Order: sequence, then structure tokens, then C-alpha cells
Amino acid sequence: MTGILAIDTATDACSVAVFVDGQYRQRHEVIPRQHSQRLFGMLQELLPSGNLRAHGIEAIAYGCGPGSFTGLRIAASAVQGLAYANSLPAVAVSSLACQVQTALRVGAVHVGDTVLSTMDARINEVYGAVYSFEQGLAVLQLGPWVCAPAEIPPIQEEPLCAVGSGCHFLDQFPAAVRAILQPGANHLLPEARDLVPLALEKLRRGDTQSPQQVQPVYIREEISWKKLPEQGKQL
Repeated sequence: MTGILAIDTATDACSVAVFVDGQYRQRHEVIPRQHSQRLFGMLQELLPSGNLRAHGIEAIAYGCGPGSFTGLRIAASAVQGLAYANSLPAVAVSSLACQVQTALRVGAVHVGDTVLSTMDARINEVYGAVYSFEQGLAVLQLGPWVCAPAEIPPIQEEPLCAVGSGCHFLDQFPAAVRAILQPGANHLLPEARDLVPLALEKLRRGDTQSPQQVQPVYIREEISWKKLPEQGKQL
């Protein structure tokens, strides 16, 4: 069974997990604006030697976004460095999908549900996407998008469960969306361990990245990211 290191820093949570021999170990802390100070401490706690292959790690999964601009850069830089130093492939997983997978694991939603995954995108906007489940895995049905809460696009699937920090704007969602919403987990944040099932499926399909290909997904097109060869000494 493939060993996975998983990292997600797209939200206020700094989350690192190791999946080896069918067992999970995780560090997950809600520490806004402290990801860079804590991330490598978490890695050291879970993988003391720093030699990922010696710990059975064969790939690195990361929450590629959307989410906090700074948080996404931190994860991408860490994954680039770790993947390059250990000659490992990276696997990019949507943080919105990871959040849906977390909601399923903790029982906030069920496999028969359609889920609106949301994140507070600041400046009075929300990130969002709609997912259903196939064989227990979150599968994208609509999105992703970033928009004002009142401009969330029409969603036909119902009933609809909403999860994530974007639900703070629930009273601003379009009336047609609010009409089909079911109670969800408004304060849910994605956990790194829930990247693993999605990453394993991507690995099965050969959907991986080299270190040079690792990059955040912002959705906002005006945001740019320098890949590894462009960063010079910044990595």
C-alpha cells in the first residue's frame, strides 16, 4: 500500500498527515497566520529523520487550493522542496474536495448527499464547488468559482448540504440556493488526512506532478505563482 505524506495549509488550519501501512498519523492545529512557524515542526514530529523514503513515503499530497494566498504558497514551497529532495512525485488535490472528504469522515454529510463546499475568500467573496460521492470519494459536479455570496451560480441538485467557512455568508446566498440547503458543518476545515483517499485515486490514474509542476490554484486569474526554476534562492 502506497505511503503518503499529506499537507494542507489552505485555511486557518495547519494540517499534516502521514499514511503508511494503512495507518494514519496527523497533526492538525487551527493557527491563523502561523503556518510557516509550525509546519516544519509538525513534519519533524511525524517524520523525525527527514528522509521520507526511509519512512515509507512514496508520494506527497497537498491541498492546492483555493484558499489563503499565503497558506497556499507555504504548502507549495514546502512540497516542492520535499519532493525534489526526496525524488518523490507530488499529487495536487483541491482543498474544497478535501473539505468534503473531511465532512464525510466526521459524519457531517453522507455518501448519498450532494455537497456545496465553501470557503471564506475574504473581501466579501466565497470560494465554492459542488460535489457528490462515488465509491466514497468526492467528485466535482460544478465549479469551482469565486464570487460574492449573492452571486453563487444556480445549483439544480437537491437537497444540498453546505459545509465550510463560506457558510458564514449563508444569509447572503441567493434565495434559490438557500431554499434547497440542508444543515451542514459551517465551521468545518479540511484535514490533511482526508487528502489521502483522493490522492490514492489520483496515483492510481497516474495523475501526479514533478516538483517543478507544483503550484497553488487560486481561481483568481490575476494571481501568479513562480514555479521552482523561476524562484531562484527563494525556495
